[in-house]
Amino acid sequence: MSKILIIEDEAAIRRVLKKIISEENDTYQVEEAEDGLVGIDMISKSDFDLVLCDIKMPKMDGVEVLERVKILKPEIPIVMISGHGDLDTAVNTMRLGAFDYISKPPDLNRLLNTVRNALDKKELVVENKLLKKKVSKKYEMIGDSEAITHIKTMIEKVAPTDARVFITGPNGTGKELVAHWLHEKSERTKGPMVEVNCAAIPSELIESELFGHVKGSFTGANKDRAGKFEAANGGTIFLDEIGDMSLSAQAKVLRALQENKISRVGSDKDIRVDVRVIAATNKDLKKEINEGNFREDLYHRLAVILINVPALNERREDIPLLIQFFAEQIANEHGTAVKYFSQQAIELLQNYDWTGNIRELRNVVERLIILGEKEVSENDVKLFASK
Repeated sequence: MSKILIIEDEAAIRRVLKKIISEENDTYQVEEAEDGLVGIDMISKSDFDLVLCDIKMPKMDGVEVLERVKILKPEIPIVMISGHGDLDTAVNTMRLGAFDYISKPPDLNRLLNTVRNALDKKELVVENKLLKKKVSKKYEMIGDSEAITHIKTMIEKVAPTDARVFITGPNGTGKELVAHWLHEKSERTKGPMVEVNCAAIPSELIESELFGHVKGSFTGANKDRAGKFEAANGGTIFLDEIGDMSLSAQAKVLRALQENKISRVGSDKDIRVDVRVIAATNKDLKKEINEGNFREDLYHRLAVILINVPALNERREDIPLLIQFFAEQIANEHGTAVKYFSQQAIELLQNYDWTGNIRELRNVVERLIILGEKEVSENDVKLFASK
C-alpha cells in the first residue's frame, strides 16, 4: 500500500485531489495536512511514499517544506502544486529537488501519471538501497572480539578522511574486507573501488597494469590502454600484496602519491589523478626495507594509518559468529535451508589451528555443510574437517 500526503491550505482542493487519487487505486492511502507546519510534523513521524505540496501557503510555504523534507527524508518524491502565478517558483523547485509540478486546476491524466511515476521512482530508490545493502553484506566484517571492535572503530574514524591506510596481517584474514569498508564508508563511495593484486601480476607487466601504456611501447602493446590508477580516478585503489611490487613500479607509485600524477608506459605526458590509496601486505616490510626489496620512502607515504588484521587463532571467540555467517551465506548461494552446527562441533572447530585463517574456516564450513548430517555434529567435524 502506497501512502500519500497532500499538503494544501484550501480544503476544497485537498478533497478533490484525495478523491481523484483514491478512486484511481484503492491501495493508495491518502492523508491530508492543512499547512506546511502540520505536513512537516506528519512526515517526521510517519513514512510517506509521495508528497503533493502546494506552493503558496500560510505559516510555511511549499518551497520551505521541500527544503526541509529533502533534509528529513530525501528519498520521498515531492510534487509541487502551483497556481498560474507560481510557475516560475514551481520551475525553481525542480532545481531544489522536486519530482515535478502540477498547475491548478489539475489535469486528471497529468495528475495520475505524475503520481504513478513518482511512486515508481520511490520504489526504485528503495530497491537500490536494498541492493547496496546486499553488496555491502558481501564485505561484512563478522566478529565482536576486542581486535575486530578496534578495527571497526578505526574504520569509522579514518574512512571519512582521505588519509592513506596500510593494512597488515597474514593471508586469509580479511584485509580486503577492511579496504572495502574504508571505501564504502568514505566520501568516495560513489566513485570506483579498483583492486590490484600485486602478487598476481608479473613484474614486467605491473607498471602497465597500474599506469597504462601507449601503443607500441612494448611487444604486444597494440593500442593505448588506461591503467588502474586512471580507472580509480575519483575513487579508491587497493594495492593488495604491495610487498611483491617491483622497485621500478614502487618508484612510479611514490611519484603518484607525491604529485597526484601518473604517466603511461612509453609516454612522457602527465595525467592528473585523484585517487585514495589503500595498501596491504602479509610481509614484514621493515625486513623487506632492510633487505633492499622495498622503498622506505614509499612505506612512509603509504603508512599514514596502520591497521593490523589479526590471525583467526588470535580471535577464536569470533569463530561461532563466523560459522553462523558462513552457514547462512552458503545456504543462500546453494538455494538450500541453513544447516546448524551443534555446540560440540563449534567448540571443536574453535580449538583447531587455523593456519589458513578465515579463508580456511569458510572452506571447512562449506565442506561440513555438504558432507555433514542435517545438524553438523562433533563426529562430522572429526570425519570431514581434516587438518
